[in-house]
Amino acid sequence: MILSSIRIITADIQGLVKFYEGATGLAFKWFTEDFAELRTTGAALAIGSTRTLALFGGNVAEAAHNRSVIIEFRVDDVDAASKRIPAETIVQQPTTMPWGNRSLLFRDPDGNLVNFFTPVTEDAKKRFA
Repeated sequence: MILSSIRIITADIQGLVKFYEGATGLAFKWFTEDFAELRTTGAALAIGSTRTLALFGGNVAEAAHNRSVIIEFRVDDVDAASKRIPAETIVQQPTTMPWGNRSLLFRDPDGNLVNFFTPVTEDAKKRFA
């Protein structure tokens, strides 16, 4: 089994895609006006509008109500990447965690938590080698 993607359902697909393009410095590929995807080496971040819920049978998800998932991106330099993140969205400035990652925690416009991290200890670097 391979984790392929994480999908966010939003009422503002244009705004959310623009936010993630600014945060990551990467471009999304638009498949329809209601679905866009940012493909990375390991997996993808997909964003779908609330209109796509009809394809899954209706009211199966609710935009902007996540309170348990953190979307994580491994970046080359979390301190440099933090400069792309709007200050008002930052929850925690870059901090080195006990498990060896230096992490920046922020919220996207829908309130989803996002973590940019860089492995900084030797053990953490080995986990991602």
